[in-house]
Amino acid sequence: MSLEKAVTCGVVGNEVSKQITGSSEPSLGRTAIAVSSGAVAGAAVSGAIVVGLGVASAPVTVPLALASGLLAGVASLFD
Repeated sequence: MSLEKAVTCGVVGNEVSKQITGSSEPSLGRTAIAVSSGAVAGAAVSGAIVVGLGVASAPVTVPLALASGLLAGVASLFD
C-alpha cells in the first residue's frame, strides 16, 4: 500500500460523494457515500476487483481500501 494511492483514492471518494449528493455540505449521508466510494476506489486501484477479490491480493487490498475510505470520510467532513 502506498500513501499516495490512499490519498488519491480518498480524494476521489470525496469528489464522487459530492456528485452523488449534489452538495458539498458536510453530512452523515455524504460521509457514508464518501467512505464507500473511497474504499471501492482503493480496491479498484489495488487490482482486487479485476482479480475477483482473491485471497492473494488481500494483504494489499484491505489496507488500501480501509485507508482510502477513512481519508475520504475525513475529507468529506472538512470540505
